Amino acid sequence: MEVTDKKITDVNKNVKRKSQLYKDEQKAAIAFIIIPVIGFIVFSMIPFFISLYASFTDWNGIGQMNFIGLANYKSLFKDEYFWKTLYNTFYLMLGIPIGLMISFLLASALSRRIVGKTIFRVIYYIPVVSSLAAISILWQWAYNGDFGLVNQILDIFGIQGPNWLQNVNTVKPAIIIMAVWKGVGYSMLLYLAAIQNVPRTFYEAAELDGANAFQRFRFITWPMVKPITFFLIVTNIIGGSQVFTEVNIMTPTGGPQYSSATVVWYLWRQAFNNWKMGYASAISVVLGLIIFIITALQFYMNRRSNYKLD
Repeated sequence: MEVTDKKITDVNKNVKRKSQLYKDEQKAAIAFIIIPVIGFIVFSMIPFFISLYASFTDWNGIGQMNFIGLANYKSLFKDEYFWKTLYNTFYLMLGIPIGLMISFLLASALSRRIVGKTIFRVIYYIPVVSSLAAISILWQWAYNGDFGLVNQILDIFGIQGPNWLQNVNTVKPAIIIMAVWKGVGYSMLLYLAAIQNVPRTFYEAAELDGANAFQRFRFITWPMVKPITFFLIVTNIIGGSQVFTEVNIMTPTGGPQYSSATVVWYLWRQAFNNWKMGYASAISVVLGLIIFIITALQFYMNRRSNYKLD
């Protein structure tokens, strides 16, 4: 009887010890979770609601917020510069499909057994980890109409290049080329990881069934990399709608006839040059709504494709 009681006591002690350990782990987990949650609330949610309220005021960033209703939004939708910068922003997004195609081709090439492929991966990824400001300055010099590297190379072939960043017709393509060059390495690595994770047995079975290279790509490679493509499209659209640094450095005045100004650049100019914080907040709210709608459409279209992301 005493032995049984001792066993029961030992079991109870073990249960209490495990229970205490579970509580300690739970407290540690909550501590790890609550820190980013507090950061999100302080640095994202609170500024969002302040910006939302400011969009209904004539706030200049310093003085009192005077409620003016929908006046900022009415002015915004009549503002030709806003619509022009919105057009420029979407125009610059033409580089997204170009960059994804180049990234996929490079990933396909580097997934094969070629000499020095590790070196090529590093070279392509260097622009990704480089400072965007430094790269923008570098390309600004390269695009110079008088002594720029781009025009010097074109001159070798007898082509007289334009002043890229001061020409209405070339300034946006010039920025697109720079953006594609900077981001291609990141997309390439993601595609490369996806391609290398495709089981070789799939390709071997397809070859035995007589599938050609195009059929192997269509029915094996493309479905396997589709989740990566979806992720890159969504993140690139979100990032592309917030282009600022390269435009502000390469074309500080928004380019000739505002031909390179983006929505975020225009927002910044209204807020910190013209001190129209309320108006700039209205622009940010509209831009956020546009990004949300486009992202939601992407998820909807992805679900319609009947492909599970997980």
